[in-house]
Amino acid sequence: MSILDNAKSRAQGLAMAALTKAVALAPDKWIPGSTPDPLIRKQNGHVGKPLSRLDGPLKVAGQARFSAEVALPNMAYAAIVHADTPKGRIASLDTAAAEAVPGVVLVMTHRNAPRMNPMPVFMSAAKAAGPDALPILQDDRIHWSGQPVAVVVAETQEIADEAAGLIAATFKEEPAVTAFAAARAKGTQQGSFMAQPLRNEIGDAEKTLAAAHFRIDARYTTPRHNHNAIELHALTCEWQDDGVLRIHDTTQMVAQEAWTIGRVFGLSEDKVVVTSPFVGGGFGGKGLWQHQACAAAAAKLAKRPVRLMLSRESVYRIVGGRAPTDQRVALGATAEGKLTALIHTGLTAKSPASPMPEPFILPTRSAYAAETMLLDVKTVEIESLSNTFMRAPGEAVGTFALECAIDELAEVAGIDPIELRLRNEPEKDPVSGLPFSGRHLDAAYRMAAEKFGWDRRSPTPRAQREGEWWVGMGCATGTYPYYRMPGGAARITLTAEGAKIDIAAHEMGMGTATAATQVAADRLGLSPEAIAFNYGDSTLPGTVMAGGSQQTASIGASIVAAHRALVAELVKLAGNDSPIAGAKPDELSCRDAGLCRADDEAAYESYASILARANRPSVSAEASPPLPLEMMHWSMHSHAAMFAEVRVNAVTGEVRVSRFLGSFDCGRILNPKTAASQFRGGIIMGLGLALMEETQFDERKGRVMNASLAEYHLPVHLDVPDIEVIWTDIPDPHTPMGARGIGEIGITGTGAAVANAIYNAIGKRVRDLPITLDKLL
Repeated sequence: MSILDNAKSRAQGLAMAALTKAVALAPDKWIPGSTPDPLIRKQNGHVGKPLSRLDGPLKVAGQARFSAEVALPNMAYAAIVHADTPKGRIASLDTAAAEAVPGVVLVMTHRNAPRMNPMPVFMSAAKAAGPDALPILQDDRIHWSGQPVAVVVAETQEIADEAAGLIAATFKEEPAVTAFAAARAKGTQQGSFMAQPLRNEIGDAEKTLAAAHFRIDARYTTPRHNHNAIELHALTCEWQDDGVLRIHDTTQMVAQEAWTIGRVFGLSEDKVVVTSPFVGGGFGGKGLWQHQACAAAAAKLAKRPVRLMLSRESVYRIVGGRAPTDQRVALGATAEGKLTALIHTGLTAKSPASPMPEPFILPTRSAYAAETMLLDVKTVEIESLSNTFMRAPGEAVGTFALECAIDELAEVAGIDPIELRLRNEPEKDPVSGLPFSGRHLDAAYRMAAEKFGWDRRSPTPRAQREGEWWVGMGCATGTYPYYRMPGGAARITLTAEGAKIDIAAHEMGMGTATAATQVAADRLGLSPEAIAFNYGDSTLPGTVMAGGSQQTASIGASIVAAHRALVAELVKLAGNDSPIAGAKPDELSCRDAGLCRADDEAAYESYASILARANRPSVSAEASPPLPLEMMHWSMHSHAAMFAEVRVNAVTGEVRVSRFLGSFDCGRILNPKTAASQFRGGIIMGLGLALMEETQFDERKGRVMNASLAEYHLPVHLDVPDIEVIWTDIPDPHTPMGARGIGEIGITGTGAAVANAIYNAIGKRVRDLPITLDKLL
């Protein structure tokens, strides 16, 4: 047996022992987070299969209708005019030339906009989703460069764009803090994330660091990043005769948007209907911003449907992204390489109105065992657009600093980088003290090291050269927490022909609908073709948000809860003459479009027979899963071992990533095909973070300077090497379906793996992202 096979077998054995123990503790009752679900004892073989995405044929045939393709009768088109000063008041706003353009329906400014309340800020209420509580076209004040100051509505998009360019605005500027250094000079504040302080302290880390046998102390910086989803932010909306505001939007949160927009216009949430069947990329940016409220207000003023699609430049002006960070990582270790001190502190910027800094210490909280720790995020305020979630907020840039520092310590200590990491694997969560729900990072590393050929790496930099290219290898750990948000009710409607699942979830292109269909098919004992999965509509049950790599777990838990309720209804309908009469749901399994006793598969009755017996065409059940209490009892994370091979040109300094391997420990993999795509997509975004992505911010005017894909560089096909992905596929006994999130884990650790490989190739440490030519020459 190879090292790879032995590691995987050992880890799977440990996980199976945990599963067996959990079943023995509570065989008759399912409580997510404490025991496996007995109703899943009978698998029907759909989960774990590489099913192609169900929405694929629609998309390649052009039949998937996105929000900017919804055509409504008598529809008008909108364009936004932005402020170009970071702080002040509107001194003059001349709209006459724009209003005189033939085809212009109206120009909306703060002078004539309908009354709009500020958006309830994310986490201020259960369904609140606003980025900040700033006024939306209600007064003449300017809070950031890019703020909407006018909306032009016209008969065509071309007319709206032309007229928007004719609006003349001047501003009375006020003193604004737009430079990082100036903001720092004004003082810092304690950062917080999800209403929790971003600070942890265990022992005296500074004192322990000073006494350590080996130590490193370095500063790492990361720039601003902006969202660049393929599909531009767009919505089509209308006020219907019954008083309902109907919004077709490109959003990751239909239920939250309906509630929040309702508050903006003083409507109950049942008077706002949001639909979003297809989202062309989200990554955290397809939430609520001022443009949705502007479009709805314009439609109300015009008394006709309005479509607003942001230009690429407007996305940079209105939609927030990742904030810059300035991080310090200091590590102290014994002569054997055991960590005695782990310090990860620093600064990040945010706008005065934003509740969210970049929480870069999040991955460090659970990454390594250390005797003492000091983790702290301080914030400074800059007059700019509000920050927001961007794929793996905190973890993406936090792992860059932490994992580069681990590599630097390995070199100082003369220990192999993988070995150093494994020597410091924690037995329990270093900060919370909770046991891990499932952590098989050691197996992921050993699998990947063998497959990648780590034994061929020279520990000495500048040791391998091919022609004019220096060649190096690097590795890093990736991590992202498990989340499952409450409120994910689902409804299952069963007929003799199949089943329909209703839940207000989202499909952003990652295969959510496909994986959920597989889960439902497995539970119901039906083929995937017999399942209809309805999502992307705020009128459906549930409040699932596509974010935090938690949507699949939330949907799965909801399907499990609704399925259990459905089985109970079917037993009632079956009556006393059925082979399953009197059985409790936990005593039944589903197979072949019917129910059977778990201990006697011959005691079976089909769904069609049960419905016919009850003279019913269908039966429905709706239920919500228990609260995600598993997150209180276990430290829950997805993990990854990232490996990069790079080539650095000895003449030009050009960097090419020639190979990349990601080895993932994310629990059970529900669909290998869609999972591999998710892993690769995250890694590609991580390559962009490492080598290309940087929002150029004019600190004099608080304005993004490279607001286009021509100047904001992203990886394209020729930049991306062969990417191989493997995984442990060890079920987590404390999650619904045994699965943890996979959407964001791929970007974490990738930047550090590339930076560490570059050092191995040429002997130069770059601690300032992105790693561009000027930093290597």
